[in-house]
Amino acid sequence: MIVRRISHLRYLALAVENYEEELEFLSTSWGLSIAHVDEAHEVTYLGAEGSPEPFSVRLRKGEKRIDLIAYGAHSRSDVDALHAELLQAQVQIVFAPKVLDSPGGGYGFRFYDVDGRTIEVSAEVTLKQNRKINPREPVPIKLSHVVVNSTDMQRTADFYIKHLGFAISDTLMSQKMGNLMHFMRCNNAHHSFAVAQGPHFSLHHASFEMRGVEEWMRGSGKILRSGARMVWGPGRHNAGDNTFAYFLDPAGNTLEYTTELATIDDEDTWHPSRLDVNDVTTQDQWGTANEMNELVARESFNDPDRGLFIAPPV
Repeated sequence: MIVRRISHLRYLALAVENYEEELEFLSTSWGLSIAHVDEAHEVTYLGAEGSPEPFSVRLRKGEKRIDLIAYGAHSRSDVDALHAELLQAQVQIVFAPKVLDSPGGGYGFRFYDVDGRTIEVSAEVTLKQNRKINPREPVPIKLSHVVVNSTDMQRTADFYIKHLGFAISDTLMSQKMGNLMHFMRCNNAHHSFAVAQGPHFSLHHASFEMRGVEEWMRGSGKILRSGARMVWGPGRHNAGDNTFAYFLDPAGNTLEYTTELATIDDEDTWHPSRLDVNDVTTQDQWGTANEMNELVARESFNDPDRGLFIAPPV
């Protein structure tokens, strides 16, 4: 039986220069709700109404970057134990475990992963009252997963396996280029994190779970009508068996609507697959999406992350 100290993905924190425009898009078009505004630091916390997490996205005005990726831990003791293990492994700590002052509070700490992204792990967060998303309601239930680009995908994946207890669920590959993306899990969801081989370190995409296929399609149509460009989709992946529709937000980040992500209920019998991207069904089982090509891939390379080994100010 695999024992993990990390329980789930909590939120993604981003900084963008066009703060007001991005905030308008996320709160009006994308379907997140404003949970809290910190005017002093020009930070807004946005929640998904179907999720009990106090917020799913933290948006800050500043140079474009990933501020941090936040995960939950099962308990305060798991937070302390993970902190001690990372110290022993000489992982660089941003701050030691303490009571957090973000909405929902909690007890947690931050550190840099092997690439220099700031990672937060917390427990004892006060959850909010969430609600059931109604049939045909085109708003996200929760933050599903975060995918990053790395110049050394295997090194990044190995860090998350060795130090944080993640496991590889499946891998995308090609005979010509080798491994291209590892899908990684910290619970029974097929992936809450993934790492892609890229030309630099950056955000690849952030994905939000919809209630079902009907809500996913209605949400995708809503985003198209907002004027945002669909980069890739609509379709259904092989790895994870989830639907996908990728859009560019006003800051140039790729955001995804998805649904029906696979779960892995028996890790002892699960064997990761290496799925060849040149097989037409690997990328899109349905064959409804536009072809994945270099132009589509380039959008998800994004701009180089300027926040590596630089802790966010909040």
